[in-house]
Amino acid sequence: MRVIDTSAWIEWLIGSRAGKKIGGLLPEPDAWVVPTIVQLELAKWLTREIGEDKADQVIAFSETCQIAPLDTKIALAAAELCRVRKLATADAIVLATALHHGAELISCDADFENMPEVTYVPKSAG
Repeated sequence: MRVIDTSAWIEWLIGSRAGKKIGGLLPEPDAWVVPTIVQLELAKWLTREIGEDKADQVIAFSETCQIAPLDTKIALAAAELCRVRKLATADAIVLATALHHGAELISCDADFENMPEVTYVPKSAG
């Protein structure tokens, strides 16, 4: 099981050097856990940067994966991660979701760089 952070999705979608590395780490869609906050961030970014049609396509693909809604248990775990690890709310939700599902988190977000639960792929990866 893997959770792909929004930053990693974007790098993968734009085909950057980091995105190509991430592409090699991606499991079959049934082994992806997609937090609903990632769907929100992707829809927002894609609509703004690429267009509504592409956003619709990517969200449709994400729905073939395991969707992880934000529930109370994950929200409370995320709140604790905000406090303990000083993460932004969205980052804490993504990490809490990964931990809840026993999934590896893949991210290009430097805030996750030294976390043992995260496979960090720097945007400059090549």
